[in-house]
Amino acid sequence: MKKRTGLLAGLALTAIVALAGCSSTATTNASPKDATITIGSVYEPQNLDNTGGGGQGVTEALNGNVYEGLFALTDDGTVKNLLAKDYTASPDGLTYTFTLQDGVKFHSGAALTSADVKYSINKVTAKDSQSARKSDLSVIKSIATPDDKTVVITLSSKSISLVYNLSYVWIIDHTAKNLKTSEDGTGPYRLDTWKHGSSLSLTRFSGYWGTPAKNKEVVFTYYKDATALNNALLTNAVDVVTSEQSPDALAQFAGNPAYKVNDGKSTTKLLLAFNDRVAPFDNVLVRKAVTSAIDDRKLLSSIWGKYGTVTGSMVPPTDPWYEDLTSVNPYNLDLAKQELAQAGLPNGFSFTLDTPNYDPHPAAAEFIKSELAKVGITVTINIITADEWYTKVYQNHDFVATMQEHVNDRDVVFYGNPDFYWGYNNPKVTTLIDQAEQSNTADEQTAKLKQANEQIVADAASDWLYLYPQIVVASTKISGYPLNGLNSQFYAYNIVKKS
Repeated sequence: MKKRTGLLAGLALTAIVALAGCSSTATTNASPKDATITIGSVYEPQNLDNTGGGGQGVTEALNGNVYEGLFALTDDGTVKNLLAKDYTASPDGLTYTFTLQDGVKFHSGAALTSADVKYSINKVTAKDSQSARKSDLSVIKSIATPDDKTVVITLSSKSISLVYNLSYVWIIDHTAKNLKTSEDGTGPYRLDTWKHGSSLSLTRFSGYWGTPAKNKEVVFTYYKDATALNNALLTNAVDVVTSEQSPDALAQFAGNPAYKVNDGKSTTKLLLAFNDRVAPFDNVLVRKAVTSAIDDRKLLSSIWGKYGTVTGSMVPPTDPWYEDLTSVNPYNLDLAKQELAQAGLPNGFSFTLDTPNYDPHPAAAEFIKSELAKVGITVTINIITADEWYTKVYQNHDFVATMQEHVNDRDVVFYGNPDFYWGYNNPKVTTLIDQAEQSNTADEQTAKLKQANEQIVADAASDWLYLYPQIVVASTKISGYPLNGLNSQFYAYNIVKKS
């Protein structure tokens, strides 16, 4: 989930950060290999542990840069080997044997061993873990380490997504301590300093086992709002903005030869999530009526202008099982009124909408309130902090309806878990998702997940308001930065700056 600031790619919410001081990044005559790349963002980590509430910001700054997995999710959405040199799977699909790369060292100097891999996976699946992929990896029955270079994972049932899901697991030195404020990864950068409310700097790791970073230092500089972020780019205080937050400000960059505006692919969805366990949202007709009473395209346009996409489901176009399902529960006030009458609520009803206190949630909540009033539904908006949302909604399920951003790709599978915070429970969907995970081929998996998603949408399990745009704005002096916002990661090691 995204916390604008998300549930990670490790399920955790962060708060909007304080305005950071600007540090000049004026071009010098230094070699590009000695360059400092300054990255502007509104997503400061809450802490540095992606299983302990670090939020979207910790994924953006540390994933792939400081920490690595057995596998990596590339910017184009494919999965490639990283710390896993190779692997084999047994004929029944229940046993995977991984061989680790040679010569890998942690930033502390310790050599990577199978014990570190076992520790890291167990950290993600632990009871107190806040990782978004915790439930997906619950299929792991046991982990054996017959020698330092070999990891054997035994599953309780087949999991065609195991390798993909392992790309979310950061491999950490099993002796490391204080991971919320320090790190011990194997990535091309090591943590230098973290100045809370201001910046987080990474320096090239001289002992890196792979291809060294193309720059010497990366500084993530944090700002409290889009205006401050844009001003930093305009004054050369930062070289690139990871995710533009103010589409109205894009004209000043699009018409300026000193900048490049990139419209990439996003996996971040804004949801109106119902608590499907409680009245009136335990009634599918009520959920369908609310969905049809909200003009998602008008909402998207009011916030993002020409950018962004309405998908009609949890599945973004970058997922293999994407279908345009916007016609299933179309915007239609007459249909919404008819469905309310069929549900026994011809005069509408009232409910409280728990809304995170950071943009765009308050504005979107006001829009939803206005739209639903047209069909007799009264909405009381309850503004809460990100931390309150996590405790009240995600942990305690103490809500009727809420808004939230979900950043992960391939996360429609969360609807197969009846215990997830929104409480959607359709045994047919759970079975289809389970069958998809036990598929023998990607085509079979795709077909099953398309069926599951079609049923989820038919049930109006949530209202998927829109898919965020992924707009990266950068100085034309730099190149090699990632364009897509898959799971909020931002690989910095290929960024080159002209001298």
